[in-house]
Amino acid sequence: MLLTMIFWLLVFVTVYFLIKKAYKNTTDITINELKVNHDLSTNSSPSLSILQLSDLHLENISITPEELFEKVKHKPIDLIAITGDFLDRKRTIPKLIPYLKVLNKIEAKYGIYAVLGNHDYVLKGTNLDKLIDTLEQHNCKVLRNETEIINVHGNIVNIIGIDDFSTKRSDLDSSYKGIQSGTNLVLTHDPNIVLHMKNHHFDYLLSGHFHGGQICYPKAYHLAKMGKLARMNKIKGFHTQDGKPYYISEGLGQTGVNIRVGSRPEITFHELTLATAQGKNLKAM
Repeated sequence: MLLTMIFWLLVFVTVYFLIKKAYKNTTDITINELKVNHDLSTNSSPSLSILQLSDLHLENISITPEELFEKVKHKPIDLIAITGDFLDRKRTIPKLIPYLKVLNKIEAKYGIYAVLGNHDYVLKGTNLDKLIDTLEQHNCKVLRNETEIINVHGNIVNIIGIDDFSTKRSDLDSSYKGIQSGTNLVLTHDPNIVLHMKNHHFDYLLSGHFHGGQICYPKAYHLAKMGKLARMNKIKGFHTQDGKPYYISEGLGQTGVNIRVGSRPEITFHELTLATAQGKNLKAM
């Protein structure tokens, strides 16, 4: 009887400390920096400095707006890209506002752009409208299968926002309608869309969705149902598809339970050289 009690006490203590460590991992934020197309740059090639945030999941986020600002305020940022999954409860919408306010304090030269993710679409009707209105009232342009065009030092950049693939809202033809000759920067939530973009050129694509597995031990087997890329173990970081580069962020927040094992929350800075590189194998440094 005593041995049984000791055994279960040890099990309880072990599980407690493992969960405590897994929760602490949610505060251990990784800051990644990439230079994309850098090998194509010349003295006259401008670049675009992009801050990417993804999968805030504000019901389970372990960084405050003030802490986020402290981590990004010293970096030159031309454009902020938010690649979906802000929240999935209407009561959480007010919690988004302080984060948007600190992003506005950065004063990104070319603005803030966002796409929606599958969790955002848990909201319906007026609640979804309220989320979008909240974003746009705080200078965040929401792209839903549409393109916004900016001019960066005389270079056209098509910011192409493809709606969420996992909820069957993606429309590639509509997304690319009206683009101009220049650099194609795609923002989308679910990276599986790249497997269907053989005939739609992009110079760089930013996405999220997988959380790097979130609970990833020994591998993220639970992601298998989330599409072909996950089954190929392409769940985070820099990859190419048909010679075109894309990036999968591990995201800032968590879904389900507020823990991480084998993954970390992520803030990403991308420096994209605006060199037209269609047909070339592009690299990140």
